[in-house]
Amino acid sequence: MLVLGIESSCDETAAAIVDDTGRVRSDIVHSQVQVHAPYGGVVPELASRDHMRNVGPVVLASLRSAGISLADIDGIAVTQRPGLVGALLVGVQAAKGLAWATGKPLVGVDHLIGHMLAVFLRRGDGGDVPRPRFPFICLLASGGHTAVYRVTGPFAEGIVELGATRDDAAGEAFDKVAKLLGLGYPGGPAIERLAKTGDPSKVRLKAPMASGESLEMSFSGIKTQVAQLFAQGGEKKSEADVCNACAAFQAAVTTTLAQKATRAAFREGVEDIVLSGGVAANGELRRRVSELGAARGVRVHAPPSVSCTDNAAMIAYAGAQLLKRGDRDGWDMAAHGDTLLQGRTRKGRGRR
Repeated sequence: MLVLGIESSCDETAAAIVDDTGRVRSDIVHSQVQVHAPYGGVVPELASRDHMRNVGPVVLASLRSAGISLADIDGIAVTQRPGLVGALLVGVQAAKGLAWATGKPLVGVDHLIGHMLAVFLRRGDGGDVPRPRFPFICLLASGGHTAVYRVTGPFAEGIVELGATRDDAAGEAFDKVAKLLGLGYPGGPAIERLAKTGDPSKVRLKAPMASGESLEMSFSGIKTQVAQLFAQGGEKKSEADVCNACAAFQAAVTTTLAQKATRAAFREGVEDIVLSGGVAANGELRRRVSELGAARGVRVHAPPSVSCTDNAAMIAYAGAQLLKRGDRDGWDMAAHGDTLLQGRTRKGRGRR
């Protein structure tokens, strides 16, 4: 089964051709980083307009790269939720038009489930990479979502949230701290780059919600700690100070994420942890989870970075599983800002 996937939930316009085994035939991503960089974050209206300009060319490029035509695909999958509704609408309407014109079945995909299943993608010659076994623990950390899930199957009814952030997502915190430090957008890669030459022991930051057995998280406070640190004294901080702050911030966030994921695996009695979402491309996070996982006898699966960031290949694969099950969506399929997955973490402060 060959599926065309379309992704437009935020600031990437993407299209891909993937078969139901996870083999990626093509994966085209048009990034909007240059569009949003002057503003230090994603501007929804600009994102929607850029998706409209590029969704057609990106779909055509994915077909050309795979060496096929629309007649050769067996179905169309599109990100339906969650995300910026205006941006989602562009992909959803494009997918509907293609499905209507070709008579191919259409299915909407939850973006978060796509991230969780990205570990099953096979790119290039990576056919022998071990796959996780259901059930597994998934640490999903991105710019808009951060949570730990128990995943017993590839569908929404088999996914349970064990704990999530009460406020900022991890990627959101990276972007905000980078903006505070004048590092530009996106913040994650910039902080990771500078952290390599910094000394985390030079900056005292309190790890967010590190104690106790809770799987909930909070990243707003550590952002405030960095802001207060650089507001003290009033003098301009040196490059070494910035690098040290990046190293300390990255160490605190990745340590917390790694501890939550491995704690969840131990508590749930599962043997596999999957890293997903854009923050999962962070090398320090991968290292910490792998070390803690090895100490507890847990296998850690970290997809290549291209599979962690937003892409249409994961949407096509998740859609292929739905299509194989017989799921279909009609012309009334709508874009939604929220996820299908049931949350259990209440946002905001206070004891739980």
